[in-house]
Amino acid sequence: MKLSASISTIRFLNLNSLSVRSYPSSIFPSFKTTMTRFANFSIQISNSSPANTAEDSQVVAPSKPKPKPKPPPQQPWLIVGLGNPGKKYNGTRHNVGFEMVDGIAEAEGISINNVNFKALFGRGFIGDVPVMLAKPQTFMNASGESVGAIVSYYKIPLKQVLVIYDDLDLPFAKLRLLPKGGHGGHNGMRSIIDRLKGSRDFPRLRIGIGRPPGRMDAVNFVLRPFNKEEREELEFTFQQGIEAVRILLLEGFDKSATYVNSAKAIEQLG
Repeated sequence: MKLSASISTIRFLNLNSLSVRSYPSSIFPSFKTTMTRFANFSIQISNSSPANTAEDSQVVAPSKPKPKPKPPPQQPWLIVGLGNPGKKYNGTRHNVGFEMVDGIAEAEGISINNVNFKALFGRGFIGDVPVMLAKPQTFMNASGESVGAIVSYYKIPLKQVLVIYDDLDLPFAKLRLLPKGGHGGHNGMRSIIDRLKGSRDFPRLRIGIGRPPGRMDAVNFVLRPFNKEEREELEFTFQQGIEAVRILLLEGFDKSATYVNSAKAIEQLG
């Protein structure tokens, strides 16, 4: 590189005093000769002031991406089995709701030994769905006191409240899953509907216990235990009911209802 012959003055920046001094080029006779020896040397001239250069050299950190908002927590299901507390009623027809909930608890590893809301109560998961299991201890006819309190406290949508109970009008060991309905003369369901301000819009799983033989009073019939043959058949029904509840929570009501209400449902368990 050759310096232009028109350069007549060489300026030096005094860093200590931040001043510029000018000298005639004749004072440095060898400057031109020295620079010509570096053919590949280049000089970049900037019009920026020291302040601007420092400002331009600042590195702006990239903005961090905003975290995605977390989805709201999933509402739990409440699964209620109806029955009467006490050893006197263990194994009776009126307590099949209790037995079904016990089966669900055992299958899913959920403890229901806590007493809360006038019920034996437990919390856990079926798959990745949070669930609450409850067996009201108020006696059948006042079941709504327990169920209504749980629904109100946890603000559970009624479409996620499943009530399991015995039904005289279904053939023995048959299941029926419905999205809503009346109490059908069942006092436990009557109490629950009353405590839910008259709403009937919650699913229910009915377990058939058959009609009383001859002229036997219905009250006496529902408090009778099952015989050996009935008990063996009922075990298949409980297994079907456990699977139906899994399908309901994980795949939806329609698939569960198809499974439960199909005549082939019990055959699928074999």
